[in-house]
Parts: sequence; structure tokens; C-alpha cells
Amino acid sequence: MPAHSLSERTRGFLIPIGGAEDKVGDTKILKRFVRLCGRKPSIAIIPTASRRDDAGRVYQDLFSGFEASATRVLQFSRREDCEDESALSVLSQCDGVFITGGNQLRLSTLIGGTPVAKLLRRRNADGMPIAGTSAGAAIMPAHMIAGGEEGATPRAGMVSLAPGLGLSNKIMIDQHFRQRDRIGRLLTALALNPFALALGIDEDTAAFIGPDNVLEVVGSSTVLVLDPSEVRHSTMAEAEHGEAVSITNVRLHILIPGMRYDIDARKVLDP
Repeated sequence: MPAHSLSERTRGFLIPIGGAEDKVGDTKILKRFVRLCGRKPSIAIIPTASRRDDAGRVYQDLFSGFEASATRVLQFSRREDCEDESALSVLSQCDGVFITGGNQLRLSTLIGGTPVAKLLRRRNADGMPIAGTSAGAAIMPAHMIAGGEEGATPRAGMVSLAPGLGLSNKIMIDQHFRQRDRIGRLLTALALNPFALALGIDEDTAAFIGPDNVLEVVGSSTVLVLDPSEVRHSTMAEAEHGEAVSITNVRLHILIPGMRYDIDARKVLDP
């Protein structure tokens, strides 16, 4: 569950990015994240999801070029690393956190339930923005899409879910959405949990979710929103593994850059 925000504090932005965000052109998404962190902010980068040695340094160089005053890469390679006092001190004092892409199960198994996970929830509740790309986006909700198959038709067993960081319990997130044909697995996840709003975020696209739970689409493509609040029927409970699943009365929205959506009211806002 998300940490409770103190009455005098405003919850920080959550910024799930669909992966493959622009790093050489106008870098609109990454620059906006840095601006949200404040003037000349300090930013902590968590590259745990990736096995690439340079994953953190890439963003370190980018954020430094965007006038971040300090950047620190925190590589949590073992669960014991998540108890390191110097790393926890960085997270307790930085102005923003960025979680890189890779394998979201590495994130959940190495960080889940540790002091790092608890501190990330507390800092976000107290106003600190947290952004994540690809796996770093998938880990944000309480219910994380851990993996699954491609395809347009929802099928029993098509998706696997695992606990995420719990920065929000109102949404589920799938990334690289259109590029990897993931609408079937997102619909399958929705059939398993017809409570949370499901977001399918394309590459080089982000949902900037504010403290009022209004999201704005930023980037070059789209965010698909699946709203299950009026679902009337699903065959998920009876379907055999691999069998197509019926789920009726799902509301679908396609949001282009600049459009906004109210997650609490479950409606598209006027441009």
C-alpha cells in the first residue's frame, strides 16, 4: 500500500515511462522529470533491474546535463545492500529517484519488502517525484505485471503478476505496449483484478501522475487506459490454461500527448 501522506505535505509525482525514451533529441520526458525535482536537484538512480554496467551512468550523464546538482547511482545487487546506511541516507535526502529498465522481477525480488522499498513509499508520500522506465515503470503499482505473452486476445495464463513497490494501488502498468503487442496480457491482468485501472504505455511516452491522481501524457506516442469499473462478466475463473477469456463492458481510452485523465473520477478531462 502507498504510504500515507502527512496532511501538510503534497504527494510526489509518479512518472511511469513506457521504455526507449528519447535520450538524444528533445529529451522531453527526462527533462520534465528533472524540472519536477526542483532547481538544481539531486537525483538518485536505481539501475538494479538491468545487468548492464553502464545503465546507471547513462542517466547520470543525462541528468547532469539537465542541471541536476548531484546524481548518485545506487546499485542494489543483493537484498543486504538495501540495508546500507549510506544508500538509505542518499534516498532520504535526494530530490528525486529514477528507476531504470531491465527485468522487473530483479527489482521486486531484490528490493521488495526492504528498507529501500519502505523509504521510497515514504519519500513519495512526502512529495518526492519517482520516475521509472520500462521495468522501472512496471514495479510502481501494488500489482506488478511480471511477464507474459504477446498477442491481442486475452487468454488464461497469459500474464504473471507479482507484488510491486506499492507506490499506487489504483493502477496496473504495462510498458513497450504497442511495440510489443501487449493488449492481450493487459486485458488478462485486468480480468484477474477488475479493480485497478490498467495503463498500456507506449515507448518514448510517459504518464505524469500528479498528487491529485490526474495523469498527463507526455512524449511521442499514446497511453491506453482500460477502465474496469463497469465490467459485468468474465470467464477467467472457468477458463483453462491458454483458453481465450471473455471480459465485457471494459471502457477503453486512447490518450495522445497533452491529454489528461482523472484516475479517481475515471474520466478524460477536457483538453
